[in-house]
Amino acid sequence: MSDKSASVTAWEALFRAQVSVLRQLNTEFPAGELSFNEYDVLFNLSRQSDRALRIRDLNRHLLLTQPSVSRLVDRLVGRSLVRKEPDPGDGRGTVVRLTDAGYDLFRRVAVTHAESIHRRVGGALTNAELHELARLSDKLRLNAPAED
Repeated sequence: MSDKSASVTAWEALFRAQVSVLRQLNTEFPAGELSFNEYDVLFNLSRQSDRALRIRDLNRHLLLTQPSVSRLVDRLVGRSLVRKEPDPGDGRGTVVRLTDAGYDLFRRVAVTHAESIHRRVGGALTNAELHELARLSDKLRLNAPAED
């Protein structure tokens, strides 16, 4: 087990690095077609085998409040980038599904965004460090208590 001081120091370093990188990525993000938050919704849907998630599960992947996610999804529905469907397993639930147009737009924006990420993150770390960062980040994420 680690000591409290080392834990706090590591957290501060991780948090400040994340803020710094996100600020830079936000300035370079191709926002003409999608906002950063809209991209995040499409990204999370694109990672699912059927490109769909229950809205409550989508909420768990995003750093937005539930009402904000609902409004964001409604805007994406209005642009025909996602569809809302009844949840076949729970009539009260809603599934958000990425449309083909939404997936195509996501892929176009992702190419530019990935280049920015590579310059900012890959430019600062070696491949071995990138793998270690991913391993440690996954370890932290998986150690967090499950959300309801």
